[in-house]
Amino acid sequence: MEKVNFRTQVLTRHLLNNDHRGTAATAGISTSPCLSYTPPEISSKPFPFDVNSMRKLMDGHNIEDRDWLFNLMIQSNLFNPKLRGGKIFVVPDYNQSMEQQREITMKRIQYLLDHGVFERWLTGKGFDAEMRKLALLEVIEIFDHSLAIKIGVHFFLWGGAILFFGTKRHHDKWLKASEDYHIKGCFAMTELGHGSNVRGIETITTYDSKTEEFVINTPCESAQKYWIGGAANHATHTVVFSQLNIDGNNQGVHAFITQIRDADGNICPNIRIADCGHKIGLNGVDNGRIWFDNVRIPRENLLNSVADVSADGKYLSAIKDPDQRFGAFMAPLTSGRVTIALSAIYSTKISLAIAIRYSLTRRAFSITPNGDEVLLLDYPSHQRRLLPLLAKTYAMTFAGNYLKLLYVKRTPQLIKTLHVVSSALKAILTWHNMRTLQECREACGGQGLKTENRIGQLKGEFDVQSTFEGDNNVLMQQVSKAMLAEYVAAKRRNKPFKDLGLEHMNKSCPVIPSRLTNSTLRSAQFQIDIFCLRERDLLNRFAIEVSENQAQGESKESAFIVGYQLAEDLGRAYSDRLILQTFIEAENNVTDTPLKEMLGLIRSMYVLVSLDEDVAFLRYGYLTVEAAATVRKEIVKLCAEIRPHALSLVSSFGIPDAFLSPIAFDWVAANSWSN
Repeated sequence: MEKVNFRTQVLTRHLLNNDHRGTAATAGISTSPCLSYTPPEISSKPFPFDVNSMRKLMDGHNIEDRDWLFNLMIQSNLFNPKLRGGKIFVVPDYNQSMEQQREITMKRIQYLLDHGVFERWLTGKGFDAEMRKLALLEVIEIFDHSLAIKIGVHFFLWGGAILFFGTKRHHDKWLKASEDYHIKGCFAMTELGHGSNVRGIETITTYDSKTEEFVINTPCESAQKYWIGGAANHATHTVVFSQLNIDGNNQGVHAFITQIRDADGNICPNIRIADCGHKIGLNGVDNGRIWFDNVRIPRENLLNSVADVSADGKYLSAIKDPDQRFGAFMAPLTSGRVTIALSAIYSTKISLAIAIRYSLTRRAFSITPNGDEVLLLDYPSHQRRLLPLLAKTYAMTFAGNYLKLLYVKRTPQLIKTLHVVSSALKAILTWHNMRTLQECREACGGQGLKTENRIGQLKGEFDVQSTFEGDNNVLMQQVSKAMLAEYVAAKRRNKPFKDLGLEHMNKSCPVIPSRLTNSTLRSAQFQIDIFCLRERDLLNRFAIEVSENQAQGESKESAFIVGYQLAEDLGRAYSDRLILQTFIEAENNVTDTPLKEMLGLIRSMYVLVSLDEDVAFLRYGYLTVEAAATVRKEIVKLCAEIRPHALSLVSSFGIPDAFLSPIAFDWVAANSWSN
């Protein structure tokens, strides 16, 4: 009780000023006016570089087409415009039921179709048509991942399978009809029992030479097609991936066009379809499960660019080796990994633009008596949370642009490189996205939990990217396996490295200075040297470890699996070096001095944060403990140098205000009673 009385007296002296003691106690306390919102443009310094030029450098192409589509979506009530804090925002209504989200997704697709968005997406040819398609898909991703995935399945997976696996007869019959949505396609590859291991799928197709038909069967429950986007409600046709059995001989995985619904939406005979149900995100996509019970399709429905079956049942293929034939089937599927990697980067841009704009207007605590509360981004700890992620996003944007060009300009000679690069960047960019979303959610405090502020919801929407179109960990092992194969081939031939960007292995081993100064750490030469040093050393170590495991009696595959830890380190080393190289190439093409100087700061931040975060630099001795401490101190300096330019850097993303969220702008007005 005495303690309670004492606390009551203390509080009374603070709150009352009816004697000299109360006056003295409250002399340093004054009431503050209500907080008001001040746009960051007022308090921030003038932009030191041309924001439009930076946006063109990052988006890379089709700027006018992108802005046209942004405006097209803003103009329609289908995109859920909401007035908050004096601004209009277009964000999907995630409070809707799963069924409602699916219905509105299809209505949005129809709207985009009616306004010519999908024109020549399947029938157009050439570089310009491909780049326009990718640019518009990126804009759609910024609005809603479900909408983009639904469109991507139809055009890139279903349509892409017909385009790449099919021949003229398929192109003439299916492409235009699909482009106009007279046919709604899906892509039936994944099964309940097999995801990443496509070669192991269990669906079986045989050939009936009497009727010249293929017969597709789901032989067991684990063979049911699973997670098939579009199958639950809307798709009329699918490409079925199945083992092809001819005269008792399994010829491996092949692809078949199969109708699953009629024009009225009724499920076709001998086909069963079930819904995969509610998910943690992407509920605008109707994922389904499919069973085939002696489903008969015409012989012509085999997509036959790689192999065919004659009318009398003879198996025909110019590629005799089953492994090479399987590789030819899989090669065109890189489009999924490409679009996933690109969409991940735009997701990080959304979250960073929101979190950084919020941190430029939201204050917390004062550090001097009666002083103003401090902006969140003026705290060094807050800078350290967000600005390295911003730098990484810039770096990965340039890598994404490189991947996009590699995909669009692909040739048969580049298929292996495209597979490795798309695997590496799909993994690294989607992991970065999920980490960034989590950090930005936390950096926005309680506001980050609100669905209307986007970041929290995006976590659920994009989480799937780490596993679909290839589990990230599996993809990184594929990268290391490809590097090992290149290493072994080069050593066996005693010839220089010439593929996968490993040409730096032909040069002498880089030497890292024992003392790292400010200028050294920010030198592009030092940065590429230490990344190359890590990559070449890990590749050498990995090759030795696999060889030693084989010498002890392990099979080639087992020897590789046992060395998974080095494989993971190597895959990341490859990816980081690739990202840095694409950054330097983009930077070298810039002539504007302010722009170039800003890119230099961002590049240095990207590299030094990578050095700080990857323990491999210390584990294998590429950095000393003292050098690692120097790197960490330099990161703090870079945060302080980049801080004044944070607004200009997120403004360069080119994302219209309507596609961000209320807390990125006047969050006081957005939360007022009238709202």
